[in-house]
Amino acid sequence: MFVCRRNSCRSQIAEGFAKTLGKGKVEVTSSGLEASRVHPTAIEVMSDIDIDIREQTSDPLSDFKADDYDAVISMCGCGTSLPPEWVMQEVFEDWDLDDPDGQPIETFQRVRDEIKERVAKLIAQLS
Repeated sequence: MFVCRRNSCRSQIAEGFAKTLGKGKVEVTSSGLEASRVHPTAIEVMSDIDIDIREQTSDPLSDFKADDYDAVISMCGCGTSLPPEWVMQEVFEDWDLDDPDGQPIETFQRVRDEIKERVAKLIAQLS
């Protein structure tokens, strides 16, 4: 589970990478402390590298059960805001990545590339 404040940018990008890089190895979901929308620029920067996240949805964390997940990754330093059962999973990491929302496309691209590296390491760790 990749979780962020609004499940709009970082967690959506991470979900897209995990579905692509971890195909057949991991099952992945993303959510937010609140739901919003999949950010159009997140869709654009993922499309630039041939990963389509247009069909992903922004969903609230409250729609899911922590016990269904072995790994929980907080994308934005919001780990302290998560309900305790989410932080207590087998793997919990708080990546605290920059929020690209409202920033130039170069920031989206940089954050996207940082997420790709971290997701690849996480998949290797979990496999």
